[in-house]
Amino acid sequence: MSDEKAVSIPKQAGSTLTEDSAGDGEVLLRVSGLKKHFPIRKGLLQRQTGAVRAVDGIDFEVRKGETLGVVGESGCGKSTMGRLITRLLEPTGGTVEFEGRDITHLGVGQMRPMRRDVQMIFQDPYSSLNPRHTIGTIVGAPFKLQGVQPEGGVKKEVQRLLSVVGLNPEHYNRYPHEFSGGQRQRIGIARALALNPKLVVADEPVSALDVSIQAQVVNLLDDLQEELGLTYVIIAHDLSVVRHVSDRIAVMYLGKIVELADRESLYTAPMHPYTKALMSAVPIPDPKRRGVKSERILLRGDVPSPIAPPSGCRFHTRCWKATEVCRTTEPPLLELKPGQRVACHHPENFQDQQPQDTVLLSVAKEAAELVADEVLAESAETSAAVAAVAAEVSEAAEAPVAEDASEAAAAEDDAEAPASEDVTDGDNK
Repeated sequence: MSDEKAVSIPKQAGSTLTEDSAGDGEVLLRVSGLKKHFPIRKGLLQRQTGAVRAVDGIDFEVRKGETLGVVGESGCGKSTMGRLITRLLEPTGGTVEFEGRDITHLGVGQMRPMRRDVQMIFQDPYSSLNPRHTIGTIVGAPFKLQGVQPEGGVKKEVQRLLSVVGLNPEHYNRYPHEFSGGQRQRIGIARALALNPKLVVADEPVSALDVSIQAQVVNLLDDLQEELGLTYVIIAHDLSVVRHVSDRIAVMYLGKIVELADRESLYTAPMHPYTKALMSAVPIPDPKRRGVKSERILLRGDVPSPIAPPSGCRFHTRCWKATEVCRTTEPPLLELKPGQRVACHHPENFQDQQPQDTVLLSVAKEAAELVADEVLAESAETSAAVAAVAAEVSEAAEAPVAEDASEAAAAEDDAEAPASEDVTDGDNK
């Protein structure tokens, strides 16, 4: 259809973000220790008997003009995290800072001005649009709620927004049921852009769309970011989509971020075993590989319940490298390589962080049976090579220090020698 064709995107009226400001590296959003626990209540008195730890302590930051992709299995807390940073949900703990201001516990009235700068694109274009309202009413709702009167009137601005996202402005009076899934998602994007936001959180924006339409919507988001200087947090489970649009990628597992790295580092050399398993599941569209044995890593069992997550590392119940320290101690999210942070005691493509603990758990031995021997061998060789290089670097760094220390000790011995002789002579006398 003509509505789905690419269009030139005009500059957003009144936009304060430019390409220069998008690349200045300024932190737009900072999240620290963010938690969200949903209480479980039972009985006549509805007493709390537990909690679903949907998000259980995550830390990250988003810089102005960049795109942060968030990936992970269903139920890992991605969508909950998106609703927390847009303040559609009240956090249980932690802080959310937007442009240096703490917005963690702002009330409805205090958050109203912030809604102009933080908007969300929802996953399902069929349920996120009110079927009783026209497209003009839906896209124009932000102006009414914020009391904003755009230049030329609301109708003219809504029609301009429709043209920005590739829809016919003349469809202003149509209803959502008259549009396809891709067109409905474009309407949701137009609504999110109405107030010139600085941050847009897209919760799986293409997962409900046909594959032929996904590329068009993804390219539209890419073009809008370039033209309008937007900052994105894109939540998705399609790793190919995330790779196409993201600058940095956060991998979530059971409410935690297990790896956070730039796109190239993550796809070239993933360091967390869970990330490596995800990457192995990405299909390679190459007819020549037909019949070639797949090196996909099959994880053992299902994701544990967020009501009672495992102790220590939450992935140890499915990991082929798990040891006793993984069961007892939770690994911190550390920067092992420049720009690559990992929460793992025994990372891939890097030296072992707990080399003294080498006895595998029984669950790890069972999980290793699902991993191809070639993958295990390659992992061991790479980790050993990195460990050897790291050892050489550390020895080279310590060598000058040792020489200086020995020279200093020799100098001290020379200086103390006469004094000791005098003391000895005095004792002998």
